[in-house]
Amino acid sequence: MFERSGVYYLYDQPTDMRKSFNTLGAIVTGRMDLQLLSGAGFVFINRRKTHLKMLRWEGDGFSLYFKRLERGTYEHLTGLNNYQISYENLLLILQGIETKKIQKRNRFSLAKTG
Repeated sequence: MFERSGVYYLYDQPTDMRKSFNTLGAIVTGRMDLQLLSGAGFVFINRRKTHLKMLRWEGDGFSLYFKRLERGTYEHLTGLNNYQISYENLLLILQGIETKKIQKRNRFSLAKTG
């Protein structure tokens, strides 16, 4: 469900967790203006920030990941560029780490030639 090479989008509005495949898909296409069948993961968080759902097309059907916290809350980022969130930030949010306080150090990487 969570792949390092995957693309993830975080909806920046609180979402009713009673919503399932069809209504979450309608948010993706209607409000976020994104392609539902792209294979990306679409992440939704409720108003109290205690529940998280991720909707993803897996080639032959949709999968829905759902997590409810027994204690604590998720960080709900706003003001994202086109709703996109990195894999690393998604994992930090799932682990309860506040991404605004994380400072990533520069590392060497080979320039991609294209």
